[in-house]
Amino acid sequence: MSGPKLTESGNLEEFLKRASTEIERATLEVLPSKEPYKERYSIQKDYPLRGGKRFRPALLLLCAEWFGASYEDALPSAVALELFHNFALIHDDIEDSSLFRRGKPTLHHLHGIPLAINAGDSLFGMVYEILLTNRARFGDQKALDIIGLFNQVFRATFEGQAYDIGWVANNYFPSREEYFEMIRRKTGVYSGRGPCQLGALIADAPPEILEKVGDFGEALGIGFQIKDDLLNLEEDAGESKQYGKERGGDIREGKRTLITIHMLENLNSKDSEKLKAILLKPAGETLDDDVEWVIEKANEKNSLNLAREECLKTAEIIQRKLGKLVNNPAKKIAVEKRAMVVVKEYYEKKNWKVSDVSNKRNLGFDYVIKNKKGNKKMVEVKGLQKRNSINLTLNEVNFAQENSDLGILAIVYDIQLEQISGQW
Repeated sequence: MSGPKLTESGNLEEFLKRASTEIERATLEVLPSKEPYKERYSIQKDYPLRGGKRFRPALLLLCAEWFGASYEDALPSAVALELFHNFALIHDDIEDSSLFRRGKPTLHHLHGIPLAINAGDSLFGMVYEILLTNRARFGDQKALDIIGLFNQVFRATFEGQAYDIGWVANNYFPSREEYFEMIRRKTGVYSGRGPCQLGALIADAPPEILEKVGDFGEALGIGFQIKDDLLNLEEDAGESKQYGKERGGDIREGKRTLITIHMLENLNSKDSEKLKAILLKPAGETLDDDVEWVIEKANEKNSLNLAREECLKTAEIIQRKLGKLVNNPAKKIAVEKRAMVVVKEYYEKKNWKVSDVSNKRNLGFDYVIKNKKGNKKMVEVKGLQKRNSINLTLNEVNFAQENSDLGILAIVYDIQLEQISGQW
């Protein structure tokens, strides 16, 4: 069975829309509606029904098509990854004492910890039920290879999580090097290397390609984690339907992030001790004033800007990794995913709106920049290099207030921006 490719448009938004629809449909099909429904199966379905980007299984499907497999053959493995993701969310929310998930109360707050744990465990068990169906599809050996790679993803994820929650439990504040090792395992593998290599493995890609696409995915996953740390401290993060977690939740949970590590490196001793005391508080005892103080100090010490700069560096690494892989519509989408690390989602709720106002040209694009008052400024994009000649789908993307942040677009796409009209 082989229908139209999900990647045939070469457009990221179109691909994600189609991939998410297929993943949601297939995921809900495997989740039973039987007894004990109230105590188990309805709880299992809760997070999948709340939506989400389904980025990880979509990345698996992207890489499967990239290297020649049909998305239909890869879909069961993508569903297995989505089930694992929802299992991990349930347990992660309990371990972090999180209040919200995708804009609603977490499962353990709705149903209690025992039922939430049981629902998560049963989702993890279903992962193997789904993966075993690959035997009929690919044969025993390839099915085992896929399960083996899934197990590598699980192990790395649990190791990274052990660091993450262990630092909180042991009142430990890691170095930058320790932080990056944690996110490499927890997010770099789970959200990037694993999905990419699974898709390529399903497509029978050779070992050297598995390694290269894994390197690309790992860098992508690390970039998304740093961006996620930024989103958590944004003013409107708690109201974002896409982000769906409470603003400053990482502070309440005592998370050790690149932002807090930079703060501890640069605060005076009094403020450094205050930050540690806030991060060591139980989540329920952390005050709104505590959260506001941390965010204020993070801005004062340019810790948020440091994280933004790391996103930019990661985007450059991703571009280099992409340069080693074959060109096709799927790669075109992967290039846009690379831009999302810095542009598409992080600035989504900011104050500048960028709308494409011209058709694609040989050397660039025109954009109109609007602020909340509706004022406009024309911007011309010049010097678009051929190796990055992609269709920039930036409609409805919002940028930060500072004009200098337009430079982020230039860095990500290796282009130059020139303001060509007007003053505010």
